[in-house]
Amino acid sequence: MVKPDVAVLDDPVGASLRGHHAHLARRLGPVATYLPDVATFSSVPAGPGPQQWADLARLLGSGELADMFSASATPPPDWELVFALEGRQMVWSDSGRPVPPPTRAGTGAAGARVVEAPAAEAHVVELGAESVPEMLDLVARTKPGPFRQRTHELGTYLGVRENGVLVAMAGERLRPPGWTEISAVCTAPEARGRGHAARLLRALVARIAARGESPFLHAAEANTGAIALYEKLGFQLRRHVTFRGFRTP
Repeated sequence: MVKPDVAVLDDPVGASLRGHHAHLARRLGPVATYLPDVATFSSVPAGPGPQQWADLARLLGSGELADMFSASATPPPDWELVFALEGRQMVWSDSGRPVPPPTRAGTGAAGARVVEAPAAEAHVVELGAESVPEMLDLVARTKPGPFRQRTHELGTYLGVRENGVLVAMAGERLRPPGWTEISAVCTAPEARGRGHAARLLRALVARIAARGESPFLHAAEANTGAIALYEKLGFQLRRHVTFRGFRTP
């Protein structure tokens, strides 16, 4: 698999909004943000001036969250800092490890789409619009990061059910050219320690690699358990980042 241009990962939100996710964007000149029920992230061009910040405030509205993700640009002083979280961007390395076999989707019991994968990935199901209430409930319980009513439209989301109940999920989020971000990796407290997160990550890596793209992800620096799992599965640090959000004037 040929590695795509890694430079696009310096602005994964902007690259996604200009490309694969353009149909999910609100735009004003070079400034863009996702539709409010899809994602919170916004993008401004490199070296933004007062006009670009004013355009973003106009797009978002007064007193709204401008989630700048990992962008380093700093807005004007009257934009209130809401959060700043240290994290890291990690890319999957296929060096020394085989690409997982491609997965295929079929229809299982009760019409659920079941992902055909190696034995270790058994019981992984594809989640669609009908699963949104369960997905939102799981996110509320586990807090993996921003997830809204239409976030599942960003890409494929997979889950694991136990006795019919969704207990784990992960999916595709940002899509800069040649890359796909894996996000919303979460497991219900009562189902942890059973390998569900690793199972879902392997299934998503297989899907992404099968279409000739490279997986990447982001993690909070304090989430050492998740980082250890990602490293075990072949993800390596690309750069340290700071996730920041601001309140528009």
